[in-house]
Amino acid sequence: MTKQEVIDTINQFLVDDFEIAEDLLKPENRISTDIGIDSLDIVDIIVRVNEVFGFKLEKSELAKIKTLGEFHDLVYSYVR
Repeated sequence: MTKQEVIDTINQFLVDDFEIAEDLLKPENRISTDIGIDSLDIVDIIVRVNEVFGFKLEKSELAKIKTLGEFHDLVYSYVR
C-alpha cells in the first residue's frame, strides 16, 4: 500500500465514519483543535484502523500525534 493510499483511506473513513468535512483534512491541521477529534473519537479511530489496516494502535501512540500528517505517517509506518 502506498502512502497516498493510506492517506486516502484514512481521510475517507474520517469523512464517512466521523462526519468530518473534507476541507479540514489537511496534513498540517491539528487533530483536536483544527479537526475537532476528541478523546472518545480516538478510541473509535483505533478500532477503525484495526478493521481497515489489520493492526492495533495504542492510545499512547496517538497521544504523541498532533497533526493529521503525523497520524498518516504513523499508520503508514505500520503498513509499509
